[in-house]
Amino acid sequence: MLPRFNIGDQLRVIRNIRNDGTWPGLDTGTLLVRRGSMGVVVDIGTYLQDQIIYSLHFVDIDRIVGCREEEVIAHDAPWQPSRFEFRDRVIARRRFAVRGEVVVEPGTAGEVIKVVRASPDGVLYHINFPGYMLCIPEDSLAPAQAETTQGENTEIAP
Repeated sequence: MLPRFNIGDQLRVIRNIRNDGTWPGLDTGTLLVRRGSMGVVVDIGTYLQDQIIYSLHFVDIDRIVGCREEEVIAHDAPWQPSRFEFRDRVIARRRFAVRGEVVVEPGTAGEVIKVVRASPDGVLYHINFPGYMLCIPEDSLAPAQAETTQGENTEIAP
C-alpha cells in the first residue's frame, strides 16, 4: 500500500470533512473543512493498516486535518463544484417518470447516494427516492434544508 501523493503536494478535498469525534473542543459532526478546499500534505500515515491518511494543512483556515485518500484529488485535477454531496437530503423540483409512469412528484424527498462530476451535462446525482434510484441533474433538485451563509442548516417544509 503506497500513497499516491507526497509531502508538500497540494490537494483538493472532494467531500466536506466533519469532526468524527477526534477533533478536541468541537462537537461530533461539526464541519472542519468544506469540499473544494485546498490543503498541503504535511504528513502521511495509515489507519488500521489499510487506509492511507494525509495530514493536510489548510492555510486559509490554519487547520491541519487528516483526510483519507479517497477524499482528496490533486490540486490540478478536474474539479466541478457541486451543490449537494453524499447523504444530503434533497427535494425533487419536477416530476420524474420511468417508462412513461410518473414515479416521483415535485416535493418528494430523496437522499444523495452518489455525485457524478464527470458528466458533460454538468453535475448529476444518484438519488434514492422512495422505491426508486434515479440519476438526476442538479438543477432539478432543491435542498431539503435551507442553506445559510454560516454553513449551518435550518429545516424547511418541502
